Amino acid sequence: MNQQTDVMEKIVALCRRRGFIFGSSEIYGGIGGFWDYGPLGCELKRNIKDAWWYDNVRNPPLGPNGREFQMVGVDCSIIMNPKVWEASGHVGGFKDPMVTCKAEGCKGLFRADQLNSSPCPLKPSKMAGESEKCALTEPRAFNLMFETHTGALQDSSSKVYLRPETAQGIFANFPNVMSSTRVKIPFGIAQIGKAFRNEINPRNYTFRSREFEQMEIEFFCKPEESMEWYEFWRNARIKWYESLGIKSDKLRPRQQGKEELAHYSKACTDIEYLFPFSDEPQELEGVAHRGSFDLNQHGKHSRGDENAFAVIDEDTPTVAGEKKGKYVPHVIEPSAGADRFTLAVICEAYSYDESRASPEFMKFHPRLAPIKAAVFPLVAKDGMPEIGEPIYREIKKHFPCQYDAKQSIGKRYARMDEAGTPFCFTIDGQTKEDGTVTVRNRDDASQIRIDKTRCLEYLRDQLGL
Repeated sequence: MNQQTDVMEKIVALCRRRGFIFGSSEIYGGIGGFWDYGPLGCELKRNIKDAWWYDNVRNPPLGPNGREFQMVGVDCSIIMNPKVWEASGHVGGFKDPMVTCKAEGCKGLFRADQLNSSPCPLKPSKMAGESEKCALTEPRAFNLMFETHTGALQDSSSKVYLRPETAQGIFANFPNVMSSTRVKIPFGIAQIGKAFRNEINPRNYTFRSREFEQMEIEFFCKPEESMEWYEFWRNARIKWYESLGIKSDKLRPRQQGKEELAHYSKACTDIEYLFPFSDEPQELEGVAHRGSFDLNQHGKHSRGDENAFAVIDEDTPTVAGEKKGKYVPHVIEPSAGADRFTLAVICEAYSYDESRASPEFMKFHPRLAPIKAAVFPLVAKDGMPEIGEPIYREIKKHFPCQYDAKQSIGKRYARMDEAGTPFCFTIDGQTKEDGTVTVRNRDDASQIRIDKTRCLEYLRDQLGL
C-alpha cells in the first residue's frame, strides 16, 4: 500500500466513524455510486453551499474595473420536458464509448478511453485488456442519462430523464427571468441542485458518483465583453477556493487545449485538485466560455428561431427613427461540484500528528467547520455543569456548538478534533476560584485561560465570523 492510498483509506475510515459520509442503504449491502451524508457531513456540505451562495449570489465580487453586476437564483425541477435534452444535445450526444470483456467469468464493462486505469476483474494486477484472458468488444455508445416515465403508462411518449446537469434549467428559464425581473446584461443566474449520471464505473469514493450536486452559474454578457468576463470568473473562482483553505500547491488550474474544447466553446479552465487517491489532479470545477450556443439551441428548438432570445442592446446609441440593435448574449459558466469540493475540503483538512494524544484531526477552515465550539465541564459535579450549560446555551444561539460532560477530557478533545471543531471551552476547578475557563485550540492543542463571560466574544474574534 503506497502512502497516498494509506491516507485515503484513513480518511474514508474517519468519515464513516465520525458520521461525515456513509454508503447509501448500507444495511442492505449498499448501492454503487450513491452516498449519504451523516450529521457532520451534512453540516459541512451545507456550509460549503451557503458560502458559495453568499459569495456568488448575495454578495458577488466586483467585476472588471470594479464593475457591479446582478446575480439571481433559480431552483429548477429535476425532471424536465425531454425536448430540453434534445435541444441541448444530450439525447444524441451525451454518451461514453464502452467495451465489454467476453472472457468467461468476467463480463466486465469499461469505458474505452479509461482502460489504462480500469483493473481487470479476473486479474487485478493488470489493467483491462492487458491480460491474455481479456476479450474486449469493439467500443459502442452508452447514454449516461437515467430514464424514467411520467404518468400511468410506460411507453415512448411518457419517457423522461433525470437531469444530467443543472445548466439547462437555467437556459430554459432565461426568458422567464428576463421578463419577471429587472436584470440587465451583464448578469448571472445561479442554481444549486442535484444531477444524475449513469456512470458505468463510479469510483474514488464520492468523487465520481451517479447522484451528485452542482453549484452552477450561467453569466450572460455582451459578446464583445465575453473574454474579459471569462478571465474574471476564472480568477474569481480560483481565489474562492484559496479563501476557504485549499492550498495552492494542490489547487491546480489548467487551461484546456484547443483539442479538448467543446465545439461551441471558446475557452475553458479546469480548476483541479490533487486528491490522495490519484497521482494526477482531478477536476473540481470548470469555468467555460460557452458562447451563445445554448440560447441559440433553445431558441431554435422551442420557437423556431435561434435568435429568439436576443436582447436589446441598450448601450448602442441610435439616431432618430432607428431601432436599437439586438444580440444573443454570450455565456460564461462556472460549474462546480458540491460533493467534489466537500471531498477536497475533507482531504485538505485531514491531519496526522503522532506527537498528539489523538493523532488524527480535521483542520477545517473555520467558516466550513461543522461544529464551531464545544463546552466541557471537567467533571459532571462540583457545580461545573451549572457553569458550563449557560455558556453552551449562549454560544449555540450564534454558532453550532456541542456540550459534553462524559468520559475523560482527553477523549472529549479527541472527538472534537476528529470533527474539526476549532475551539473547546473547559470548566474546571479554577473556574470556581477566578471565573476563568480553559480554551483549547484544535490546530496546535495549545491552551489559554479567559474569563467565562468572554467565551462568545472570543469565539467571534477567532473565527472572524
